[in-house]
Amino acid sequence: MTATTALTAQNTLGVYGIHPIPTEFLKKQLDACFDDIGVDVVKTGMLTSAATIDLVAETLKERAVKRAVVDPVMVATTGAVLLPPEAVADFGRLAAQAYILTPNIPELKLLLGLGQDEPLKTVADLERLARLARDRLGSTWVLAKGGHLPFKSDLTVASADADRAVIVNVLAGPDGQLSRIVSPYQDSKNTHGTGCSLASAIASNLAMGMQVPEAVQMACHYIEAAIRHAPQLGQGHGPLGHFHSSISLPFSRGHFLDYVLRRPDVATLWDRFIHHPFLKALGAGTLSRSSFQGYLIQDYLYLTQFARTAALAAYKSKTMNDIVNATNMVNGVAHEMELHIKFCAEYGVSVKDMAESEENTASIAYSRYLLDVGQSEDWFGLQVALAPCVLGYGAAARALHQKHAATKDDTHPYWKWVENYTQEEYAVIARKTEDKIEEHAALQSASRIEQLIDIFKQAVKMEIGFWDMYSPDRTI
Repeated sequence: MTATTALTAQNTLGVYGIHPIPTEFLKKQLDACFDDIGVDVVKTGMLTSAATIDLVAETLKERAVKRAVVDPVMVATTGAVLLPPEAVADFGRLAAQAYILTPNIPELKLLLGLGQDEPLKTVADLERLARLARDRLGSTWVLAKGGHLPFKSDLTVASADADRAVIVNVLAGPDGQLSRIVSPYQDSKNTHGTGCSLASAIASNLAMGMQVPEAVQMACHYIEAAIRHAPQLGQGHGPLGHFHSSISLPFSRGHFLDYVLRRPDVATLWDRFIHHPFLKALGAGTLSRSSFQGYLIQDYLYLTQFARTAALAAYKSKTMNDIVNATNMVNGVAHEMELHIKFCAEYGVSVKDMAESEENTASIAYSRYLLDVGQSEDWFGLQVALAPCVLGYGAAARALHQKHAATKDDTHPYWKWVENYTQEEYAVIARKTEDKIEEHAALQSASRIEQLIDIFKQAVKMEIGFWDMYSPDRTI
């Protein structure tokens, strides 16, 4: 939550104006944050005036805030002074309430009343100032940020650009605690807001339960990476890459399959699949009986391999719930095969006919592809490979039902097949598959999503190849 203390007119080249928010309105913002959601850690930034500093200090006291990360924000990265001189004297009251105070070197000297030309030659000098600031200002912890003063590898100040090797932040705490956080020096102009981002990261880490040394260490690592992965914006000091460790997915949570099916490289394949010439002829009732019989035989043989794949999914599963679901799928295939046998009998295809038939090349390619994915990929990769079969049959049958239900008559030879995949029982299976995939898709990386889509596309191609064998326009 944010309480805005001032508006600024600024870009990467500098700060062109500061417009303080009236303290009466700022107080309303602060109360709104505390009174509703509640506050675990407070982080302060630019405060602009003595009145604002006094209000924030009084609010911290009034609300009994134990953990405040106070970033002085007196001097910007560009060199602009963000706190008027008359307000610096009032800052001491707020600093004394800080759980962690995070001044950079110019701010540290300003708070201690030292001249900006006060010499610092080694890390020991920075450690001395950090301890001095803690003793004089009364903060529980002081993080002296060394970004303005790169060191050589021997931790002495680098006077030449070529000697700049490391940046050292010094953390001084109770009972004489002192630690250094050393990061590699980066020759980058993209350092806009490093201090603010560091303090915010520290506050966030504290709110998640980290102790101060760990919270500071992790925050420093975060900033180091944010500078390295900056988006290269602006002509001056550009912003950091704040989202370097965040997963960015190309779809909204719960809409993975919708995203996949709308992608141009998938949409064309999916349309070929669910509006295949074999299906068009089947839906219209014009498909030859021999083609349908051949399809039924191969579908029976395919289901045997599909059951093996589902059993492999149970083996790949890591939770009892997923194991049970995979086992239920195997049982579901067994039930479907029983129905399939009865269905085939109506079209003159016996169990003996199916058992003595050989798998055709399309069936072998498809079913063994699924088994190969099951062997070489993880559990979720296998679920994605199985999805086109489970979801595609339902989508295809619904399309046929919508087109032909009003015009078909009792003599339609294949309408029972259409109805089989439009029943609620099958829809429940499809919804469970969709829910399972959506749940796990949100946990994947962007690169893994692309790999999964490739698996999905290949499975769709295999489905198309399977139906090609019995298409009325097939040529040999």
